[in-house]
Amino acid sequence: MNAEKKQALPTVDHKPHASFFRQSGWLMIANIAGGALTWGVHFLSKSIPESEYAAFGTLLMVVACLPTMPLQMIFAQQTALALAAGRERQLSRLIRVAWLWTFLVWAIGAVMVLIFQKQIVAGWHLPDALGLWVTLPLILAALWVPMFSGVLQGRQDFFWFGWSVIYGGAGRFLGAAILVLALGMGAAGMMAGALMGVGLAAGIAIWRTRDLWLPKPDKSDTKGLLREVIPLLFGFGACQFMFTADTMYAKAYFTGDEMAPYVAAGTLSRALLWLVLPLAAVMFPKIVHAAAKSQKSNLFNLVVLGTAVLAMGGGIGLWLVGPVMVKIVYKTSYVAATTALLPWYAAAMVPLALANVMVNDLLARGRFAVVPFMVVLALAYGLTLPVMLNHFHRLDVVLQTLGGFNLLLFVACSWFTWGVKIQNLKA
Repeated sequence: MNAEKKQALPTVDHKPHASFFRQSGWLMIANIAGGALTWGVHFLSKSIPESEYAAFGTLLMVVACLPTMPLQMIFAQQTALALAAGRERQLSRLIRVAWLWTFLVWAIGAVMVLIFQKQIVAGWHLPDALGLWVTLPLILAALWVPMFSGVLQGRQDFFWFGWSVIYGGAGRFLGAAILVLALGMGAAGMMAGALMGVGLAAGIAIWRTRDLWLPKPDKSDTKGLLREVIPLLFGFGACQFMFTADTMYAKAYFTGDEMAPYVAAGTLSRALLWLVLPLAAVMFPKIVHAAAKSQKSNLFNLVVLGTAVLAMGGGIGLWLVGPVMVKIVYKTSYVAATTALLPWYAAAMVPLALANVMVNDLLARGRFAVVPFMVVLALAYGLTLPVMLNHFHRLDVVLQTLGGFNLLLFVACSWFTWGVKIQNLKA
């Protein structure tokens, strides 16, 4: 019984500097392993037509555009704050309410998608509606994963956070391989594999956090909660939009065969974040906890330096080794086009990775002044991209636009991180 109670206690580590390298190292291993298994699904592109692979990439980006990043960071912040202030029963209420509302919103959206499925299939050049049907339950699971993974992150239970990533990648790869190779399914089979993996990751996170959402909930300060949550929703939402929206925009302007190399280049380039995101993921709850306890923390300097080295080194490595990887994984028919897009894509990811660390630090400390600038920048990006596509109609222009706006995001975050401090010192 004592062991059971001990296991149920929040696993907050009060020595962030001593544990940082161990925890972030483990998450890097987990991200690389889970990411490699997830990326292994793309080997199946050789077994399906280019149009099916492009459809898979488009449906996958629909899932990627869900507000998973803001959801995870909201629950990470609220969990860290609740554990620091002894408000576990209020956290239980938040989890239960969010769980219910995500299901209700998803159910309404699913009905609308089924009503307009013919128009969606035609507009996105999908081979049939089957992949769209599989995507619907995947969306629900993809909403629940960040919620409960955020709780794991907020309580600093990085051990099971990492294993959920690995098991999720394994489930995705094995499920997709069986459905595509054994049953001859195309994009729908690859999406069904994604559903298996995401569902497994969600199940692990839900089970491991049961001691925080099972207790009887208590009333919470709704206005205070909104003041804490809304800036995170818009700030991390803007980050995620910058990270994922390009594929969905491009899909509306190019055919499935033209999009296949773009999806391939994007898959390889986004792998850069497998290396650097764990640093910010470990840093965020530690800074939230330190701020709640009025403790000083200088983890940010260490994290931003490590992110810069890893992101730039990874970008150079992808530029050198990427063409070889493309030839191994993808069909010969779009190796040349994918290789040509890789340098642009990799370059666009580096400033976004650095900006992500700064956003994590600023929002963890409650410095929300950067959020309006991020939202305006994301809106400007969303409005500029179709203009550029209408004028030039080239895939490399999409990446040049993305890279330019990511650089602006990095500059804005740098100003609010360092520039404001310098200005205050001069004043």
